[in-house]
Amino acid sequence: MLQHVRHAQIMRRVRLAGATSVRDLAAQLGVSPSTIRRDLEVLNRDGTLTRVRGGALANLDADDGLAFARAASIDEQDKDAVAARAARLVRDGDVVLLDIGTTTVRLARHLGGRRVTVVTSSLAVVDVLRADPDVELLLLGGMLRRTYHSLVGVLTEEALRQVCADRVFLSASGVRPDGQVTDSTLAEVPLKRAMMAAAGEVVLLVDRHKFPGNGALRVCGPEELDVVVTNQGADQATLEALAAAGAKVVLT
Repeated sequence: MLQHVRHAQIMRRVRLAGATSVRDLAAQLGVSPSTIRRDLEVLNRDGTLTRVRGGALANLDADDGLAFARAASIDEQDKDAVAARAARLVRDGDVVLLDIGTTTVRLARHLGGRRVTVVTSSLAVVDVLRADPDVELLLLGGMLRRTYHSLVGVLTEEALRQVCADRVFLSASGVRPDGQVTDSTLAEVPLKRAMMAAAGEVVLLVDRHKFPGNGALRVCGPEELDVVVTNQGADQATLEALAAAGAKVVLT
């Protein structure tokens, strides 16, 4: 892989996840960790990202909203296919929890005009559904995380203790080869776990590029998932590990 192509791939993954490790980048791009370290040093000198011990962090623009817009523009067709298929799992009258993330925002669009109740901490989901008279919309309180248009923290988690949802649609930064679900943001992981505890069914929405994806923080094991919705072309061995653990794998 040419250096400029590799640099573009590195930036795409760092911007999407917010942070990633040398080990993950080396595995995803099929090069050695030493090559990735040299690439990160170059990109750090250019001011494109911030080099940290073991990996790199994305540099946020002055307008934090651009981070969400960047993530939303990546792999759009795959994300929309996953969202459209996930919407078919929702029945009229359901109470659904929508996690933060660009795929769950697309799911919200597919739920427009449906007689459902949507509970979320995502301000982007609220923006999609706020004018829809058919959707009952409940926004969880908490501390504003501007970068990804979401609410997080102890108030959000406490509010979830009052929720009884039929299913949660969960996002993630990656799915490991053994089926472990990971995320890259410390503030979001406990919220994802609280959402899982508040729902009768856990549905993971991950496009095929999330295999293995990013994320050093464990969200849950494959045995805690009921359904995984992803695209054709996702890593077959990982899909088999998910199915072996009891998750229903749905491909678009």
